[in-house]
Amino acid sequence: MTSTGPTSKDPAIPAGMAGPTDLLVIGGQVVTMDTERRVLHSGAVAVRDGRIVGVGPADEIRAAFPGSTELDATGCVVTPGLINAHQHTTGDPLVRSAIPDDIDSQASIFEWAMPLHAAHLPADDEISALLTAVEALRAGVTTIVEPGTVAHPERVGAALRRAGIRATLGTWGWDAPGLPYSGPVDEVLARQAEVVRAFPPGGLVSGWVTLVGHDLASDELLVGAAGLAEELGTGLTLHLAPSVDDVHAYRRRSGRGPVEHLAALGVLGPRLLLGHGVWLSEAEIEILAATGTAVACCPWAYLRLGQGLTRAGRHVPFWRAGGRLALGCDSHNAGDRLDILDAARLLAGLSRDAPADGVAPLRAGEAFALATVDGAAAIGLGGVTGALVQGLQADIVVFRTDDPAWVPVGDLARQLVWNAPTHTVRDVLVAGRQVVRGGRVTTVDEDALWAAARDRAAALLDRADLRIPRSWA
Repeated sequence: MTSTGPTSKDPAIPAGMAGPTDLLVIGGQVVTMDTERRVLHSGAVAVRDGRIVGVGPADEIRAAFPGSTELDATGCVVTPGLINAHQHTTGDPLVRSAIPDDIDSQASIFEWAMPLHAAHLPADDEISALLTAVEALRAGVTTIVEPGTVAHPERVGAALRRAGIRATLGTWGWDAPGLPYSGPVDEVLARQAEVVRAFPPGGLVSGWVTLVGHDLASDELLVGAAGLAEELGTGLTLHLAPSVDDVHAYRRRSGRGPVEHLAALGVLGPRLLLGHGVWLSEAEIEILAATGTAVACCPWAYLRLGQGLTRAGRHVPFWRAGGRLALGCDSHNAGDRLDILDAARLLAGLSRDAPADGVAPLRAGEAFALATVDGAAAIGLGGVTGALVQGLQADIVVFRTDDPAWVPVGDLARQLVWNAPTHTVRDVLVAGRQVVRGGRVTTVDEDALWAAARDRAAALLDRADLRIPRSWA
C-alpha cells in the first residue's frame, strides 16, 4: 500500500503569513511525514494560533517570522504527535500490573476489569483519565481514542482537557442484560448523544458514539448507534474479534462472521473504527477495506492476553489492501505500556517473523506512518493532525538525542521504530500549546497526581473486593 498524507507542495511560508508568530520549533531534524516523507535537516516549524503556518529550513523560517519566540531543537529530532487509536482511560490505570497473567482474556475482563469499572467513583474516573493523559503525553502521544468504557464522561473530559491532550470520548454502550451500565436501546443512545453534545466535534476533546461491541449489543443498538454517529457528525467505535470468542458468538447469532453481520446491518463505513479485528476471515478483511471501515490494532494486548495475533492476525494484509489502520495500546493490564512506538515496533517485527503469504512485511517508515499520518487518517483526523505540514494543528514532539538510543543517529525511521526511544521525549505541543517541557507535563502537578493515584488505588480494590495476587512473597 502507498501511504498517504498531507501534501508537501505548498511553499514553506504561505503568502501573507510572514511576520512574528507564536512559536518557532527550530534547529532540529524535522520528520514531516508529508506525502514526500521529507526530512528537513536543521529545519523549523512555525506555529500560529495552534496551527502550523510554515515548515522549512531554519534560516528561511526564522527570516520569514522575525522576532518570534523560539523553542530550540538543535540536535534534536522533531516529529508529528503520535496517534493512539484505542486507549482505555479508566478501569485499569489505578491498578496497572495487577490483573493476573495466567488467566484467559474472558476472565481478565469479567472477573477483574468489570468489577473494577463497577466500583469506580466519579473521582476515580477523573484521576484515571488524568493519569492516562499524562503518561500518553510523556510518551509523545498527542491524540487518543477512548473506546467508551467511561461511567462519568464529564469528569473524564475535564481531566483530558486539563492535561491538554487531543482525545475522543464516549461512555458505556451496550444493552446485554445483567451488565453494569447496560440499558434499553433508547436509553443507551440518549447517553451517547448527551456526551457528543457536551463535547462537540471539532474540539480538542470531542464526543464519539461508543459501543462496547463484541456480542453485547443488539442489532437494534448497532444500527441505532451508526445512525446517531451520522446524525451528529461524529465517529463510532466498538470492540470486535480480539479473540475467537466473537466469531463463535456471531456464528451462533446469525450464521455469519462478525464483520459479515455488521455489513448486513449497514453499520460499516468511514465513520466506524473497530477495535482489534484479529479473528477475521480474508473475505471480512476485504469487506472492511472496501467499505472504508477503520481498524485499531493493539498488538501488545493480544500477546499479553494470549488472544491469537500470531495465529490469526491479518492487519498488515488489510493495510496493504488499502484498509485504514491505526495503532493502539488498549488498557493498563493488557497493552500495559502506553507506548505507540513500542506497538509499531511489535507489529513490524511480527510482520517480518510471521509474514502473510505474498504480503510484504512492514518497513520501519511504514510502521511510523501508522503511528502518525496514517493513524490520524484512520480515525478521521487526517485533515487535523498526523504530519508537520501547513494548515494542520501543531501537534509536535521533540526527541532529545543525548541518549544511547540515538548515539549515533542513523536512519531516522529505523531509529524511531526499532529503538522505540519514547524515553527521550523532551517537549510536546498539542494544538500549539506546550504540554511537556524537559520530559515533564506542564499542565499537571505530577507528584500530586502520583500520590492521589496511589491513595485511590487501595480504596478502589477494596470496593471491588479484589486482592492483587503476588508473584513473589
